Amino acid sequence: MNLADMLSYADIHDLSRIAGTYNCECNGHSKNELIQSILSTVGRREIFERQVDGMSLEDIRFLNSLLFDQRGSFSLEELIARVQQSRFVKEPSEAWNPREVITRFKQRGWLFSGYSHQTRYLFQVPADLKRRFITALGKQFEQKLQRTAEPGVYRDEQKLIAHDIRNVLLHLRGQEMMLTADNAMYKRNLQQLLEKMAVMEEPVGKTAWRFGYGRMFRDYPNRFSFIYDYCYFHDYITEHNQVLALTAKGAEHADGGMKEDPAEVYRFWLRLYKGPIPNIQSLVHWINQLAKSWVTVATLKEALGGLIRPFYYDTPDSIFEQRLLQMMMHLGLLRIGEDTVHGAVIQMTKMGSGIIEGTYVADEEKIVIPFDNP
Repeated sequence: MNLADMLSYADIHDLSRIAGTYNCECNGHSKNELIQSILSTVGRREIFERQVDGMSLEDIRFLNSLLFDQRGSFSLEELIARVQQSRFVKEPSEAWNPREVITRFKQRGWLFSGYSHQTRYLFQVPADLKRRFITALGKQFEQKLQRTAEPGVYRDEQKLIAHDIRNVLLHLRGQEMMLTADNAMYKRNLQQLLEKMAVMEEPVGKTAWRFGYGRMFRDYPNRFSFIYDYCYFHDYITEHNQVLALTAKGAEHADGGMKEDPAEVYRFWLRLYKGPIPNIQSLVHWINQLAKSWVTVATLKEALGGLIRPFYYDTPDSIFEQRLLQMMMHLGLLRIGEDTVHGAVIQMTKMGSGIIEGTYVADEEKIVIPFDNP
């Protein structure tokens, strides 16, 4: 529902509070006048943008968690959890209360309680306001960006990851492979397989801390770890009694020459990375929106870095560059180049934009990877 619809269901006390927030001058006893005055005021672009420009970073993070979520309603518990997630630095403060943030959003007419018996304990964001928030925040972010011409050289890996998923299956087609006690490949076997990949990666060094981004992320390099987990979770390969082998489904895929759907590979990536990066879906939407043409990585990171929560030793910078941009390139969603003046630059591919805009993964679909805290 849009703002006008939600206002019509709101009671006169809520309308009065919203009208007070925007300093509306109208008859406070007339529900119709309150609604018309609020719609007229909120509808003015300069007033709406001033409200958005005045938001704190934590409020922007909370709002961002709602903008690209396709569900219509949220429980109070869900909203409180999202407000808490938006507060990266936990300073000892008894005064801070996440419910106050929710109340503030309600008083601005950005959140409404449901109107029916089934939805009265749920909260909704007006659909038209969502679109306006995306436009207003996008304008904020855009002001920080440095656009460039197409670089002389860039990497574009469209369709290569599907090719390498098939390479793994073909490699295992005629053989079984012994695994270590931790179900990892022995170094020699791993090296042989890495050499068959279309995109070369070095084996993981012993000193690196690695967890959270997949079952085998500790043992395998980033891209190959993802490919291996994709094959495992899609039941193409099996680890049984320390032996790695194809399943019947994996053998059928290898023999049939089937290629993975890039949208399905992307969907799996969202599910796998949602644990360490809870707002990955909204971040990818912003990258897609802001990088339709070539843009520098440094300024895009400046625009979006405040939305990225650290994950243990993984900083917002490393999450942005390695977990998001590098993996998006491997998935064929974007290309990465080098500008002679501005350094690293990126641009979305047409395939990438189409996949992102047509794919949605709910929070409950995420793959939970257990790991030992460092």
